[in-house]
Amino acid sequence: MARCPLCGAALKWEELVDQMVGLIGPENFKEVLKDKNAFMESLEGFVFKCPHCGEEFYGRNLPAREAEKVFDLLNEFKGSVDWENGKVRLKLTNLLALDLMLEEWDRRSKGG
Repeated sequence: MARCPLCGAALKWEELVDQMVGLIGPENFKEVLKDKNAFMESLEGFVFKCPHCGEEFYGRNLPAREAEKVFDLLNEFKGSVDWENGKVRLKLTNLLALDLMLEEWDRRSKGG
């Protein structure tokens, strides 16, 4: 799971996405969500602030595989973002953990 590259604290993806929506605005974020490459480029260059230590870090320090899954989750669930208030409604971190556990279970059950 995503961790702050400076203090090592666990990060919640919904809070990270909230930071992006808040800074670039809901309309611009809607456009970014239309294209996975645009989302990844925007995320990698974005400067996040750790809610634990308060230090800033670039999104390129976050796990790319998780970021791609976050993009998929945001697009898969209608109403995943409250555009009026600029907040993510989904518990992305929990969904991501569940998705990764299911992938691991599937891999093990197939003998991979």
